[in-house]
Amino acid sequence: MTENASSRPSIPPRQRLIVALDVPGADAARALVRELGDAVEFYKIGLELMASGCYFELLDWLLARDKRVFADLKFYDIPATVAAAVRQMARRGASFLTIQGDRAIIEAAASEKGELEILAVTVLTSIGRKDLREMGIALEVESLVLQRAKIAVTAGADGLIASGLEAAALRSELGPGPRIVTPGVRPAGTDAVHDQKRVVTPARALASGADYIVMGRPIRGAPSPRQAAEAVQAEIAATLR
Repeated sequence: MTENASSRPSIPPRQRLIVALDVPGADAARALVRELGDAVEFYKIGLELMASGCYFELLDWLLARDKRVFADLKFYDIPATVAAAVRQMARRGASFLTIQGDRAIIEAAASEKGELEILAVTVLTSIGRKDLREMGIALEVESLVLQRAKIAVTAGADGLIASGLEAAALRSELGPGPRIVTPGVRPAGTDAVHDQKRVVTPARALASGADYIVMGRPIRGAPSPRQAAEAVQAEIAATLR
């Protein structure tokens, strides 16, 4: 049975929305954060901002404004290198950090995480069945997600990155313990999915077992990003009642 969203460990409802700051640089990121104001408390900063050279400056700026930060860097390398990188990131003040890889890589990350929570990527939401076949993987997407999730949790990951389409199965298999963070979330009635293939609405993601939802373009690209974020927050609040 799928665990009801309101029965899992307490998370402030307005922190369940994580807005992706997938923008070219710090100035654009700060402008969006200022526009969103108190409508958003949690932000994801990823590879685009890392490549811009302003990553840690922006991370510190967000923390100074009492925002939580999800460092979506998807570390993947030999275990010793990942452990060393996680040790450095654990000092930076982010709440979440993404890791990819096998059991040894995740164990290495978990050994150095401190207060930082490690989220293991299962299968990217841009990947579908055809993509797996091209990579030589015969499993269906849901089976691969479950397999990787079980390995990650037993290796010490605090949570998982997974589509809302697989959240219910993950909750059924793994129980309420691991955090589930769901990207590829689109508001109801939105047709555009861009490069995402496995998408759900905020309500469906949370009702299926997700703890947090990640949204970027539907908020950034809205005529009023703040109104779009507040609409998502209202949907989250209604789902959690």
